Formats: sequence, C-alpha cells, structure tokens
Amino acid sequence: METILVVNAGSSSVKFQVFGLAGSQEPDQIIKGEFDGIGARPRLRTKDAKGDTLLDQTYSVEQVPDVATAMATAGGWLRETQKLVLMGVGHRVVHGGPDYARPIVIDSEVLSKLERYVPLAPLHQPNNLTPIRSIMARFPELPQVACFDTAFHRGHDAVADHFAIPASLYAEGVRRYGFHGLSYEYIAGHLREVAPDIAKGKVIVAHLGSGASMCALLDGRSVESTMGFTALDGLPMGTRPGQIDPGILLYLMTEKGMSAAAVQKFLYGECGLKGLSGISNDMRELLDSADPRAKLAIDHFVYRISLHAGMLAAALGGVDAFVFTAGIGERSAPIRERIAARLAWLGAELDAAANAAGKTSISRAGSRLPLYVIPTNEELMIARHTVAALSAARSGGTTFKRTA
Repeated sequence: METILVVNAGSSSVKFQVFGLAGSQEPDQIIKGEFDGIGARPRLRTKDAKGDTLLDQTYSVEQVPDVATAMATAGGWLRETQKLVLMGVGHRVVHGGPDYARPIVIDSEVLSKLERYVPLAPLHQPNNLTPIRSIMARFPELPQVACFDTAFHRGHDAVADHFAIPASLYAEGVRRYGFHGLSYEYIAGHLREVAPDIAKGKVIVAHLGSGASMCALLDGRSVESTMGFTALDGLPMGTRPGQIDPGILLYLMTEKGMSAAAVQKFLYGECGLKGLSGISNDMRELLDSADPRAKLAIDHFVYRISLHAGMLAAALGGVDAFVFTAGIGERSAPIRERIAARLAWLGAELDAAANAAGKTSISRAGSRLPLYVIPTNEELMIARHTVAALSAARSGGTTFKRTA
C-alpha cells in the first residue's frame, strides 16, 4: 500500500502517523505512534487503526539521545516490520514567516529560509526542522512537505496584520501571523459537516491545550487570532504568559539585569499556568489541587478566554457559535463549564449533562450561542496537504522516488 508519513516533532517527543492512500480516497490512518521521553526515558509506542498496540518499547538515553536518533529508530521499525511503500513525508512546521502561505515541497533553499524563523518560534521551530534534516540526509530523494501553522491566517486584512510600529519593520516580516492554523483549518472544514449553516457564519474556535489560542472564523476563513508575531501572545498557556505589557520585559532587563536569552527562557518556560500557580503547567493537576494559587491560575485562564472572546466577537461583528478543541477544550468539562458561564452575555446556555458526557453539541436547545466540542485532527490536515502538494508538483513535471 502507498502511504504518507506525518511527523509532529517537539523538544522531547516525536508524534507520527502513517496514512494509507487508496486511489482518490481520503488518507486513512493505519498507524499512530509517539516517541516520548527523548533524552531522559525514551519510549516508543505504536498502535494500529483499531487502537491495538503494535509496539511498546523503552530505550536507554545512550540508545536514543536526541530527536534525530528517535526518528531513525522509529523509521527503522516502520520499514522492517510494516513494509510500507512511502510516497512522502508531511511535517508540521510552526512558522512559515512572510514567505509561505501554503504547504510547500522542501528543498535545501526552503529549509534554509525556515531556519531563519527559529527566533520567531524558538520553542517549536528547531524541533520541527530536526526530522526534516534527518530524513533529508538519510533519504535525499524522498519528498518532504512543510505544512505551516501560520498559513491559515495569511488572508487577514492588513489592519489585523499590523502592529502600530514603523512600516519598515512590517516589510521585514514583523507582523501578526497567528498560529494553530492546521487545527483551525480542520475545525472549519469539519464544522461544515457538523453544522453546515453555522459554518457559513461567524464562529469563534478555542484551541485550548498546553499551547492555547483562539480564532475568529467567517465562512470558514480566519479573520482574526489571539496570537501574533510569535506563539507567546494572547491567552495564558501552560508555561507562556500570553498577552503581557512590554514594559514588564523592559523592567526585567533594566531592573533585574536579565539578558535577552534569560527573558526568552522566562517567557517560554516559566510563566503561564506554571508561573501563576507555582504548582504545575498541567490543568488536570490544577483542577485537582486545593491550593488557592491553583484556583487563581484557573480563574485567570478562564477570564482571559472570555475577554478574548469579546475581542473576536467584535472582529466578526457578532458570533453565531463557539467551538472548543485541543486537549483541554476536548477533555475538560469543568473548564468548558466555567468558560460557558462567562459567555452567558453572548447567549451561551450550557447543557450540563451533554458537557459532562463530552457530546459534540453541549448547549441547551434554546441557547442563542450554540456550543460545540470538536476534536481537532492536525495530522489528517497535514496528510491531505502533503498528498495535494506532491500531486501538484508531479503535475508540474517533478518526479519523486518511493521508499520501501
């Protein structure tokens, strides 16, 4: 069977899925895997389409010291045990900068440009690019496609894309990009199946996970997002502060003597739920805690979401529905309940039983603001984009080799 490999690499883990291709049909997931604990307690777990375990194996740090080795190990297992005919590899790449508004087949020039955006997403971009380099070195003729979290937002009006800073900086690429675009793109498409009439209207989507943001959709298009130049802005996150007065950063540097590198480490790793609570960046642990600092962190998270909902409603000129997605949005009924209560002014009326059960529709029948829970599927979006990008390249005369 011809297949596509989808890779989503982080600092200490690599998530991957294999999709089968059957003619013109939708890519069909056949294997799902994750290599986590890289550099500490490496563990490779894979499952088939039914959820049955194919492999659950631990390794020493010496065996798997980094992401590149993890990719080689997982790839070796796939080749040796699954006998796949691999047509290409699709990668989640967080930042496409001003250059890339759609997925693109990667070559050395593209990779060089993507490396320039590392300072814009230092928590994600280096890890996204590591498996690309690894595969390029080991299998130089295997086509790879970069799929960008920023691309879905590139149609924003200029008034939404600009900061109030000199135009010369905008020309250099200092602008509001927005992130989690692959997730929002999937939700926009799937909502047309769940609620086709609402999907044509004004919808706010909340992607709530360790990284969190919100997006305003108008007829399935992104018109505004809570994130901006980097993945730091907007909502408070697991370890990132979200919206912050720039004067605080000047204070840290001038009064606390922090270097730019120290401030970067602070913003990406010591703030958000972790910093505010002093306990954890994991919402589940905070919900289980009786510590008043945990309550403050949760209340702040919910409060900021409600504030940004008002901002996005203003950008849309109203709102027809609100969608929860990603880890917290999909799995935390208590957080959804608290957010819904703060959206009552927009007409939200929660169905407590539907919310507790994790139903797709969690609002009461008479709610003026319908509420939905829709699991995201960024990997499927990457698979779709990879197939489309490779097909377009072949139509343009490019030839690719398969690997077995």
